[in-house]
Amino acid sequence: MHKVHVTGLGVDHRDHSPMISKRIESADVLVGGDRLLEIFRDHPALKVSIGSPLENVIERINREMQSGREIVVLADGDPLFYGIGKRLIDALGREMVVFHPNVTTLQVAASRLKIPWHDIQTVSLHGRKDIRPLLADLVRNDRVAVFTDPDFHPAKIADELIRKGVDAFDMCVFEDLGTESEKVGRFELKDAAKTTFSPLNFVILERTKPPEVPLSLGLDDDLYLHRRGLITKKEIRAAGLSALAVEPNHTVWDLGAGCGSMAIEASLLAHKGAVLAVEKNADRVQLIRDNIRRMGAYGVQAIYGEMPECLESLPDPDRIFIGGGIGKNNRVLEIATRRLRPGGKLVLHLVLLGSLTRARGYLEGLNWPFTITQIDVSRSKGTGGDQRLEALNPVFIVGAKKR
Repeated sequence: MHKVHVTGLGVDHRDHSPMISKRIESADVLVGGDRLLEIFRDHPALKVSIGSPLENVIERINREMQSGREIVVLADGDPLFYGIGKRLIDALGREMVVFHPNVTTLQVAASRLKIPWHDIQTVSLHGRKDIRPLLADLVRNDRVAVFTDPDFHPAKIADELIRKGVDAFDMCVFEDLGTESEKVGRFELKDAAKTTFSPLNFVILERTKPPEVPLSLGLDDDLYLHRRGLITKKEIRAAGLSALAVEPNHTVWDLGAGCGSMAIEASLLAHKGAVLAVEKNADRVQLIRDNIRRMGAYGVQAIYGEMPECLESLPDPDRIFIGGGIGKNNRVLEIATRRLRPGGKLVLHLVLLGSLTRARGYLEGLNWPFTITQIDVSRSKGTGGDQRLEALNPVFIVGAKKR
């Protein structure tokens, strides 16, 4: 049985070695996207178009392998760089796949901008329903390259970023790279959102200014826009995040988010996941969005609505934080604990003894293991040429784990 050869054709599809040309010429089956197969339309081989679902294509490749045919899979650039390579390895086994990489679109795009490409973060939006991975990468990187698709084309991406409050990046769009119609343009997002681009495109987003407030854990309270002291104090914030034990891929709910301080700092920990800051007060929702923009915390989504009704459409969480009290009935708590994924953690910040008693009774009824920690914080304050300690309200931190 012949091995499958996966060939990167590069940006200029004529630019490959004589060995690769001979391999393609002798193929019985050519597998690739319609655009690449069109280049070899006069080739006598059987043509298999790569489409969705990919499992059907891989099954067809497997059948052709079993029949003893020589198969060449055509790919752009390096098949192991956001390409089909990994899926073929998983399906066929390492020993049955041979790779012939070529120059990637990212390399060529970086050369057009005359910038090094080794530290450019790259994300693919092929087949995705949202731009969450891109938003996460914009938090930590000054340059992010994007493999687009017909649904997430440059104008759509720019429009989505504007809607998410992203205002610190320009968009470089590369159209028809390696062809006579090649175009490279740099746009402000507002202009890119109104521009029609060639279907064959690639994007690099470049930071134009640093965040107004550099994002980190334990930010001082006065760095957040907030009203009437409605903010989780930084010492309590740190203890609450520790109790949550957020991991990179987690989905986090911050219910009654106030100004969003807990959600924003949790997004640093859930940098590959999703953080949803739910708030019923419209003015506070605007504060959350302003804080997201000022700190570049694009991984946080502000949700405006009444609980528990607005929770219905949200993805099930791995971690839930409730810092705005649990109310006189347990309706929000009931919905939250039901939606929490098995093994997930719930953390409550409570000030009132009555709330603590109700929370304890509810968790005992669920038979969930939980802990209660009281945090007392005092801060120094200047007085009479010296300093004294001024106490903040003590806070009960209740941490529970779903069985």
